[in-house]
Amino acid sequence: MEITGLSNASDDFVPLVGENYAMKMKNSVQELISETRKGSPDFSSFLDVFYELMQANVNPPFEVIWVYTAIKFQSLKSEKGDALDRVSDVRSLFQLLSACSASVGASKSVALMAPVVYEVHKVLLELSGKELKLKREKKAMKEVKSLVDVIVGYMSICCSKKVSEEEEHDFIGLNLIMPFTDLAYVWMNANGDADNGFESLLPILGSDVCKWLCDKGFHVGYLGGAVIMEAFFLKLRLLCHRKTPGDELEVNLKSWAVGSISSFQNIYFLEVLMRAALGTSLPLSSISKSEEETLFRKVLFDALLLVEYPFLYENSKYIKDLSLTRLIVTHKAVEYFRGIGDQKRALSYVREFSVSRIPLQIIKYVTSQNGLEEKAVKANGSSPRALLTWLLSIENRGIRVLEDDTLRSCAKSGLDISQAEQPTGNLNGKMVDDDLFYVDNVGEEGNAVEEDKQNEVISDAFVAAARTMKVTDGGSQKRKGKSKERKVKFIKHNLLQNSRPVKAETSSANDGSSGESEVEDPASDSDS
Repeated sequence: MEITGLSNASDDFVPLVGENYAMKMKNSVQELISETRKGSPDFSSFLDVFYELMQANVNPPFEVIWVYTAIKFQSLKSEKGDALDRVSDVRSLFQLLSACSASVGASKSVALMAPVVYEVHKVLLELSGKELKLKREKKAMKEVKSLVDVIVGYMSICCSKKVSEEEEHDFIGLNLIMPFTDLAYVWMNANGDADNGFESLLPILGSDVCKWLCDKGFHVGYLGGAVIMEAFFLKLRLLCHRKTPGDELEVNLKSWAVGSISSFQNIYFLEVLMRAALGTSLPLSSISKSEEETLFRKVLFDALLLVEYPFLYENSKYIKDLSLTRLIVTHKAVEYFRGIGDQKRALSYVREFSVSRIPLQIIKYVTSQNGLEEKAVKANGSSPRALLTWLLSIENRGIRVLEDDTLRSCAKSGLDISQAEQPTGNLNGKMVDDDLFYVDNVGEEGNAVEEDKQNEVISDAFVAAARTMKVTDGGSQKRKGKSKERKVKFIKHNLLQNSRPVKAETSSANDGSSGESEVEDPASDSDS
């Protein structure tokens, strides 16, 4: 990209730097927003203005790239056409956005992909309602799958840079100057969509997650995490189009999900993904069948709760929020699978949470921040029910612990907060909370074969991950001249045994431990 520091040449030119740059950008966006209120807005006169702003900064603000590509896309897309033509338009949009964001940080590059994911979702929504008998429809679906692979792979490469490093060098760039609600409005109107709310531009998130993002001020990092989550769900849905037996499909989906989360190593994405799991229904409902809801929940909860991702602990600034959200998600998962009679899976979530580092972190945080007495805290922790009961009893004293009303509402689901003031789990490792004994053993001998089969399927999910996936694209991930090699190791986990959680550990050297193997990143997985 050609860089110039001056506006149009004249005797009284004003350099586009510092406050002059910021003022021109804000005024130009405001003028553009005013134009959108017209019945037939004309944005063509703004193209040169935002192109100039693009050229005047080696690291253009998010808002400048966003508005410029929104206007430019008007001239690129087909006025009329079928699904295949629209997929071609979206591919052009992806290429435009990736080129315009080549010099900016990873989080901004990913967040700028929101319109691409939005357009892909529109095409997929249209194709999902058809039998795909026509040759162009089949080709369009094939192109959608290919494009989603490209998008997910691009995001994986962008995420090779650690969050802490990016924030240190680009803190200002991660905080939007203009409200995202206005920016979403500009994009939707510039491209002729009648429904212009920001929730419409992020169709796979769900209203609760959108509200949470809005409350956070649409920090670019969290916005990028939301866009990754949308692409993650699109790919997960497309993997279900393959003709695969039920048990094998579940194993394959889990393997892909675990490998993808490990590949992204993005704490914003992980928190947004956990938030999405708290919804009454998963955001995939618009493009999936109702009978697939339980399958997707098994895949999502197993990937989130039966695997310990080391990158979670590499960003100390976010551990508190991630730990509390993980606690609520575990509770939600336990309640959900108890409700459908899957007691074994519910029990596995309780056990894995209780032997993780999260209970100890939550107890230490709450006691240290609020001057409470910490009792018998050791390496192991108590169950989700006991810990939530304790946290809610503290909140009843007027001490705010949980971040927002959504977490608080989910925490109260199925709990009697008058039960205890302290976690009832034995922090020496013996878990005595009722969570651990909520298992129907009637007819246990008669159901032994069925239980063994279920146990084998879930355990094999992570063995399959170890055999079929690798965290890097061709051995390494590169972005802007840098490369970083990452490996992931999985330890086989038996659902019905009270064992340590499956761990995804990073390593740059070969490890000769038995029972572990490297896995390949599915970020570039292609559908056949």
